[in-house]
Amino acid sequence: MTKIIIVTVFALLISVACNAQQTGRMETDRPDQTECPFIVKKGWIQSEWGMNVEQDGELSSLLHPTILWKYGASKRFELRLITTFTTEETPVIIPNGSEMLTGLVPVQIGGKLALWEEKGLLPKTSFIFHVAPSKLGSKKFRTQQWAPNFRFTMQHTLSENIGLGYNVGAEWDGFSKTTSWIYTIAPGFNKWYGYVEAFGALSKESPPQHAVDGGLACYFSENTKLDFSTGFGLSKAATDWYAAIGISFRFATKRK
Repeated sequence: MTKIIIVTVFALLISVACNAQQTGRMETDRPDQTECPFIVKKGWIQSEWGMNVEQDGELSSLLHPTILWKYGASKRFELRLITTFTTEETPVIIPNGSEMLTGLVPVQIGGKLALWEEKGLLPKTSFIFHVAPSKLGSKKFRTQQWAPNFRFTMQHTLSENIGLGYNVGAEWDGFSKTTSWIYTIAPGFNKWYGYVEAFGALSKESPPQHAVDGGLACYFSENTKLDFSTGFGLSKAATDWYAAIGISFRFATKRK
């Protein structure tokens, strides 16, 4: 109950979603789970780096780093590449109850397509998709089959400084054919980039995973951004807690 009260107060103070992109300033998919519908500028490359530490029961993991590369192929479409180098603590019977595995998880390849702009009750909407080939990573982290995922990312502008972002979609883990339905929702304001959001996953073959997180970000320029975030699980199946720090930047591939 105390955690819920803290998160509620935090949300009232600094809750932010993926708000409308300001003129000249980049929007990123970091650090929140609610991804924005904005497309990287045509001919620009944007890179978003993050370091995460997670705790799930007595087991921990470290992402060092996770990197999202984006390229603006056109005004309505961007190419995407996600690489994640991780160290995970895995339970074993002997000798000490766990061991550490380090390597590259299967690389995700995909894109983001802008579908339509906001108009009245219709939110600004884009479609994001990725697929992770089973063997495109370290041998110890390979999956049994390809692992796709997709989501619709949407945003409503409630006022000049207040917006509402939310995602719905599905993902597969590469080991079973079970579908995990994912959701995120994050209300907020645009004066400072801070956010609090609820997110989770639902599946027929496993308990629900519900969690909340929050964070802050600072723009050093229109093309550089530093962020910090942390969150914790609300249901038993969710990760206990995590903390992350990241940096994002972009640059044009050609001079005008």
